[in-house]
Amino acid sequence: MIRDLGRRRGRERRGLALAEGVRLVEEALAAGVAIRGAAVSPALEGTTRGTALKAALAARRIPLEELSLAELDELADTEHPQGIVAVIEPRRWTLDELPAGPGVMLVLDAVQDPGNVGTILRTAHALGAAGVVALKGTADLVNPKVLRGSMGAAFRFPVVAATEEAMLEWAAARGTALWVTAADGEALHRADVRAVGAVAMVVGNEGAGVSPSLAARAARRVSIPIRIGAESLNVAVASGILLYEALRDV
Repeated sequence: MIRDLGRRRGRERRGLALAEGVRLVEEALAAGVAIRGAAVSPALEGTTRGTALKAALAARRIPLEELSLAELDELADTEHPQGIVAVIEPRRWTLDELPAGPGVMLVLDAVQDPGNVGTILRTAHALGAAGVVALKGTADLVNPKVLRGSMGAAFRFPVVAATEEAMLEWAAARGTALWVTAADGEALHRADVRAVGAVAMVVGNEGAGVSPSLAARAARRVSIPIRIGAESLNVAVASGILLYEALRDV
């Protein structure tokens, strides 16, 4: 099962995902994510936190499969495994479950790198975004690298995979303004967001940017002013700056 869940097709078919490492499994437990079972090796009890985590899993009667160090290393996705790979049942959010009212929803348009997506989830949760919507071409929201990069944020606020059409219908029905990020857009200011109320802000692929179809439907194009001649910002960094400006209190 763990090998199968390493592939997107396996995760989609089973509705399950993998949480690897002490910190991520701790976060899953704390967030109330269902854990089907875990493969563990002696490395898990090499630290106090690892020993405590194993005891917590056992106390909840979560099945534990004892493996050798070499066996778990073969299953793990990381270079230096911490002795645990858990099978989890992540919550599958829908657009209808996203919170209504004022706020900023971040929309990812074909953001392909799992590390960037994980970092964006972590940042969006920390800065107070209402949630994240991932459109076609974006890395799988329960990809192991995404979950690790999110540092547990993926378990704690709404993250939704949706089609472009469904997202646009949802935004129109909620009266949510669609803003896209673009190098030639206007500088974003907190006052602009306050004036509108609810915003779905789209960040795109670093190479191609936001898709033309979304750009054509946008009420506004926004940007981060950068030094002339400088390269465009990494999408995760740009997302953090945009969200901070859009959501800051002062």
